[in-house]
Formats: sequence, structure tokens, C-alpha cells
Amino acid sequence: AGMGGGLRGGAATSPITNRTATVWKSLNPFWGEEYTLRLPGSFRSLAVYVLDEDTIGQDDVIGKVSLSYQQISAEPRGVDSWLSLAPVVPDEEVQGEIHLELQVPEQGHPRVLRCHLVEARDLAPRDLSGTSDPFARVSCCGHTLETAVIKKTRFPRWDEVLEFELAEGELGGAVLSVEVWDWDIVGKNDFLGRVEFPLDSICTAPPKGWFQLLPFPSTAEDHGGQLGALRLAVRLMEDRVLPPRYYQPLIQLLTEPILCPGQPPAGTALAILEEVTSGESRQDVATKLVKIFLGQGLAVPLLDYLTAHELARTSDPNTLFRSNSLASKSVEQFMKVVGLPYLHEVLKPVVNRVFEEKKYVELDPGKMELSCSRRHSRRMMSFKGSQSEARVRESSVELLKGYLGDIVDAIVGSVEKCPLLMRVAFKQLRRRVEERFPSAQHEEVRYFSISGFLFLRFFAPAVLTPKLFSLREQHADPRTGRTLLLLAK
Repeated sequence: AGMGGGLRGGAATSPITNRTATVWKSLNPFWGEEYTLRLPGSFRSLAVYVLDEDTIGQDDVIGKVSLSYQQISAEPRGVDSWLSLAPVVPDEEVQGEIHLELQVPEQGHPRVLRCHLVEARDLAPRDLSGTSDPFARVSCCGHTLETAVIKKTRFPRWDEVLEFELAEGELGGAVLSVEVWDWDIVGKNDFLGRVEFPLDSICTAPPKGWFQLLPFPSTAEDHGGQLGALRLAVRLMEDRVLPPRYYQPLIQLLTEPILCPGQPPAGTALAILEEVTSGESRQDVATKLVKIFLGQGLAVPLLDYLTAHELARTSDPNTLFRSNSLASKSVEQFMKVVGLPYLHEVLKPVVNRVFEEKKYVELDPGKMELSCSRRHSRRMMSFKGSQSEARVRESSVELLKGYLGDIVDAIVGSVEKCPLLMRVAFKQLRRRVEERFPSAQHEEVRYFSISGFLFLRFFAPAVLTPKLFSLREQHADPRTGRTLLLLAK
């Protein structure tokens, strides 16, 4: 049986998770999905699990890849490679922290080790309810004590003090072990994590504060890639967000050429920004600019400013807005932010139909799925083979016409639903193009400039990969994907 591969990624210790679509009946799944995880400052590791989705019962874990903060941050451009999947051992799947205060009085006989278990946080969920029933077990010098069980929580607060008498000579080499367990009324308790302290270090510098829970020491052998490998590209970016007033000089600098348009265009911050950004970073810069100017209520003037400068340096109208310039990327990002609900309203009914009907569509004779007899006839250049190809092509053309007609009708009939900001931005763009190319031979450029954005960078990509525009929860199967590709073309 084939397996449906799904990915789940999370950052320990905080329960931040994402899940990819499921690729059904494949041992070589391709996801091509990208996620942004907003991590706390205490972020320590990223774990990506590969699972086999089951329609009945619980999903099976195939393996995982774990990357520590140090591994990711050591590569300025990020990690981008094939990584072998490691087995998942339940007792190693721990997360969270425990708040402890340990103390050994300098005087007194016998000496008493006081272990104050305050609380724990972000513990792993072990019950079907998504919580646990945690208690702490403390062991020292052959003696074990336990706290009370706190029911149905991943953030237990015990506030208990457990005391151990220390005999003379027991400090050398002895260890205090604190373990957290999930109590189960039936069956064995589940391990949630542990932390250890040498007794001599407790006496010299009593530990106090939050400590990361760790797994039992691993004894798992390297499986040498037997579980498969995962291609991952991970990049860590650390942003320090200051109070809004600190950004006002930057916003003033960026908006100045738009609010005060009299200055030479070459010396503005926006012009310099475009000049110094490379192809790799231009998408990020455009995304940030659009968000900043939307927040200032100046998104449309920004696009007008950028596209006007793009027009000024374009002599051939056939190349207009074809490059991934700051203007093109900014308009593209603007449409995604402002127009996504509109896109859903226009395309979702037809896209859903394509997914549900699963019709076979193919125009390329070299890719047509024909029966064995038909393929043999085709090799012999027989009339029967030609007829079968003709029938497949004819039915495919009719299906594509039907889908495409509905898509075009939906788009053309959606003028009133198109967001006002998008309409104003494109109206201004058309005016600018008419001013730049006023001759009769360039009359159609005013329309191509708009359709280049609206179709090539908005509607067509959404038809091609609906999952990336949140039109569908899952990627298309190969047959549906081929239909979408032909429609987008």
C-alpha cells in the first residue's frame, strides 16, 4: 500500500506547529510549501515530523529531523540540504521547562536537601484531550519522593517542597534527578522530561529558576537513511521590534518623495533602495514597503511612484513590467494583501469543480494515457491510434473551454467586487502608460500593462497552485494538477 506523506513542523519549547498538505500514495512526496514560524526568544530547536496519514485511527510517525538553534544560526544563508530522517522514540519527545529552587543549608546534622518544585510550563500533551496529568518525581541517594498530580494541564503549579536527608560522604558523585510524568489511571505513566544536578554543585551554587526538560539519554542507533530523507530549506531571521516612535524617521524618509514630490527622483530613499536591492531580497523589500505604505494609507501613491519610474526607463513597451523589479514585486504583493478575499470569491467555485470532477485533460499526444492496444496502433501509425488521440484531444479541448469560459465569465463579471484600492491603482497605472506611450500603434499597451499584473501575477498563479493562495487545503493530484497547468497556460 502506498502511504500519504504529511509534514508537521514545530519549534520547541513553545507549541508552535504547522502541517503541510498530504501527498497520497507516494514514497517520494513533493510539498513545495513554505511556512513562517514566529518564535519566542527562548527558541532552542526545530523539529519536522514526517507522518503517514490514516483515514481511520491515528497517523503513524515515519521519522523526524531536528535542528538546534545553533545549527540553523551557524549558516547565514540558512540550512538547505537533504537530511536523513531519525526514528521517533516516545520517551525522547519532550518539551517544556520546570521551575525549581534547590538548597542545602551549610549547617545542621544531618544536612537536608530542600527541593522546591514551583511549577512547569509547555509540557508535551500525552492525553487525547491535548493535555496531561503531570506530577514530579525527585530521586536522590536511593530515595524517591513525588508531588501531587495536577489534572488536565500542560502548565502545572505544585508549589511543594520535598526534603532529603544527606548522610555524610554522600555528596561526592551523587546526583539529584527531577523527572516529570503524566499520570494514567490505566496502563503505565508517560514520561514528560527530566533534569539532573550533581549534589556538589547544589552545595556550592544552589540552582534556582527555569530549567529545560530533557529526554532520557538516547541509545538509538543511526539508521543510515533507512527511514528516508527530507529536503529542507530553513532560514532564521531575528527581528527586534521597537516602539512605533523609533520608526517615524524611517517612515518619513520613505514617504517624503511621495508627500513632497518636488525633489530629484534619483536621490530619494525609494530610488536608492531599488538600486541596492538584489533579486533575492527584492521580494522581501517589496513586502515590507507595501505593508508600511498600507499602514500609512499611501499604498496607491507608492505603486504610482514606482511604476512611473519603471515607465520612465522603459523604451520598449513589449518589456514593460516583465522583470522582477521593485515596482513589479510591489504591485504583486499589493494584490495578494488587498485582493485575496476577492480572488477566492472569483475563482473558488471553478477551482473546486476541477478538483471534484477529476476529469482527464491532455493536449500533448506524447503524454496521453492510451490503452496498450491503442499505444501499439499508434506506433504502427494506424488510423485507430490517430482516432483515439483525436478523441482525447477533442474531449480535453471541450473540458478546458468549459472551465476557462467559467473562469473568464467570473472574472469579467466581478468588476463591482474588485477591491476599490486595486481599481484605483490600475486606473492610475493605465493613465501613466497612456502618457508614456501615447501613439496609436501602442494603444493596446495600456491594457497589456494591467493584464500583465492581474492575470499573469494574480489569477493565473492561483489557478496553477490553489494551495499556495489558500483556495484549497491540499495540493492537487497529478491528473488535476495537469488540468490546472493547462488552464493557467
